[in-house]
Amino acid sequence: MKSEKITTDWKSRQKRWYDDACGTALALELVGERWSLLIVRELMYGGRRFGELRASLPGISANVLTQRLEGLERIGVLHRRKLPPPASVQVYELTEWGRASETAIQELGRWAVRSSLHDPTLPLSAASLMMSFRTMHDGTLVGDLDARIGFRLGADEFVGRLDRHGFDVRREDPAGADAAFHASPETMASIVYGGRPIADAEAAGALRIHGDRALAERFVRLFVLPDKLA
Repeated sequence: MKSEKITTDWKSRQKRWYDDACGTALALELVGERWSLLIVRELMYGGRRFGELRASLPGISANVLTQRLEGLERIGVLHRRKLPPPASVQVYELTEWGRASETAIQELGRWAVRSSLHDPTLPLSAASLMMSFRTMHDGTLVGDLDARIGFRLGADEFVGRLDRHGFDVRREDPAGADAAFHASPETMASIVYGGRPIADAEAAGALRIHGDRALAERFVRLFVLPDKLA
């Protein structure tokens, strides 16, 4: 009964409704509003504070971010949690159902980058880069590799466990990783997808590598973008 009431209340507040039983139509109602899906993307690998979300989505206003967070919480995609002392700050985290959207977001991205309209030189968030790596890694190139790869991308830190099964990413201090990259997301993208030599980025002061250098050099060759449409 409670679930039915939540659904009815949510539907009555919607400005648009497709009146379509297709799951795709409902998905658009749930996360199709501007910024909603990108907020989900930013939360995919760990909780974020309001200010951190704004910093990773520079085009969004505080008012719109507040509205989208409230809407996503209302439908069960995310929830709020207060961190224990000494932090004592509020963070937003995806629910288990919210995290399950990653596959759909990945496939949508894989489909879209085939378009000639895709511009890889535009700004890129750290979470977006991590999702890109999870989406575009080529398992046939990984072989028997089993390693922990770290990233310090501005204020964002991640560690990814890479093996033949995939690339499992978490927000985590990269200090203990087998190899770690310190760079901006755009620099990493230019190396992995744009073919920029690692030495060139290092010479420009845009990249530092810690740990196993041979592993780092191998890592950047494990990702392949799909071909563009003819």
